[in-house]
Amino acid sequence: MNSYLRDKLLQKLDSLSDERGYQVLDYVDFLESRYAERAAAASAANPLTRFADVMEEKLRAGKVSATAVAETMGLMSRAMGVLNGAAAAGKSVANDFMTATSRVVDAATTAANAPPPRGTDAPVTPSGTTGATGAQSGRAPGPGATPGGTPPAAGN
Repeated sequence: MNSYLRDKLLQKLDSLSDERGYQVLDYVDFLESRYAERAAAASAANPLTRFADVMEEKLRAGKVSATAVAETMGLMSRAMGVLNGAAAAGKSVANDFMTATSRVVDAATTAANAPPPRGTDAPVTPSGTTGATGAQSGRAPGPGATPGGTPPAAGN
């Protein structure tokens, strides 16, 4: 529908009472069902919108006054706005969480793949240790050696 036609229809609808507005809505529903142009769009609608549509149909079928239906639907519309806002906030938090997580993973991957820093005084051995005590000479500590690499004291 072009914007001129949409604006013209909205102008006309604004001047109608709620009762006449519901009659127009009934006629639009009739046209939609007869020509089935928007059947796919209606089935793909938001579940909250579908719930509100069903509630409106039930109220109107129960011969509830047009004013009561309009007030009820206005209240439901505000509630749906709050729920949609909460859902959008939840999605935003989830997206922020995923972005932060991927940044941490990228940083960890970069750090893991980076070569170790050079410039330390202790030589690096093939096993990845820094060659302390008995390993510096290239031979294993002798029998009875203490963990510090010093021989046991005489007389013990």
